[in-house]
Amino acid sequence: MEKTGSGVVFPLAVTLAIQALVAMASVTVPVLAPAASADTGIPLATLGVFIAFVYVGGMVSSLASGDFILRYGPIRISQCCLILCGLGLAATAAGSVPLMVLGALLIGAGYGPVTPASSHLLARTAPPGRLSLTFSLKQTGVPLGGAGAGALVPPLVLLYGWKGAAIAVGAICVLLAFLSEVPRAGLDIDREKGRPIRFKGVAGPLKMVLSSKPLRELAMASFFFASMQVCLSTYLVSFLTTSLGVPLVRAGLTLSVALGAGVAGRIVWGGIADRLILPRRMLGALGLVMSLSAAVTSLISLSWPYAAIVVLGALFGASAVGWNGVYLAEVARKAPSGMAGMATGGTLFFTFFGGVVAPPLFGGIAGAGHRYSLAYFLIAVPVFLFSLMLFRGRGSG
Repeated sequence: MEKTGSGVVFPLAVTLAIQALVAMASVTVPVLAPAASADTGIPLATLGVFIAFVYVGGMVSSLASGDFILRYGPIRISQCCLILCGLGLAATAAGSVPLMVLGALLIGAGYGPVTPASSHLLARTAPPGRLSLTFSLKQTGVPLGGAGAGALVPPLVLLYGWKGAAIAVGAICVLLAFLSEVPRAGLDIDREKGRPIRFKGVAGPLKMVLSSKPLRELAMASFFFASMQVCLSTYLVSFLTTSLGVPLVRAGLTLSVALGAGVAGRIVWGGIADRLILPRRMLGALGLVMSLSAAVTSLISLSWPYAAIVVLGALFGASAVGWNGVYLAEVARKAPSGMAGMATGGTLFFTFFGGVVAPPLFGGIAGAGHRYSLAYFLIAVPVFLFSLMLFRGRGSG
């Protein structure tokens, strides 16, 4: 497929839709968590453990995805990911702790390979001069999916209960998996049918990242930034409802605004990184904004007007949710030729590790007397310090 602006439009549209649905599946449980907690008696603070299991699944599956993508094609692997997410939400809806853990692992297993798969496809089809913008546009699927969960899941909970809401989102994921069969033949054109699946080779992506200073630094940045992003999307609804008494629907809409701002941010930051600012500096600037936003979030009180909370949420989301496209495009640039998917899988191991570590720590602090404010302040500190390091460091990006 020729690397022209028109040649990337269709692959971009397909991968964007898949990314959005997988992201919606991953954010569905945090949005319906207050209702599920009230029904099951499972404390909200354990939500961080659920998210950690999601990211454990993502860590393992992203590392193992390289050979599968090369053998079966990025769209076929993405179809499998959508089905895994649907099964994970169905298991979660069972309401028992063991099945919820299984559900989290299945959702994570579905979430992990989608980004390496789309990176493989877009690195092949996107014009080099528009790589950051192309990846940023595709990555808008993450906040779009999260915003969709924030806007749609609360009404579904009110209509059908939290279990019905989870099953409904899972069914949509499975439906898209079947619909994706239509464009698959035209997009999975470079698959290597005879390529062996070598599970011993899962360390290959890690070795690739650790042996390359640019990839290693990008992976480190993604660990801290992902920690911030996951804590924003996981706990904002619970923070607003339990600490400030904001109704669930309004809290969900606030999350939608934050993630919607992340959509706009990803597009704008991607364009700027292609034209005006080195990607490394762009990531440093976004890190400073998200850390300051988290620090201000720690100051929210009952006296704040709802409009001010929404504005802060938009600023928080534009930065903490808006960095991924710049990051993934730079990973693709620094990867060996034809290995963008494998390099992405390796760096995502560190990205997902942030999702494993941060939510339980955040939840543990927040669960001690609903001290969400302290948790947001504490997570701001390391992100702020590492962002300064990105500015001081040298290199092209």
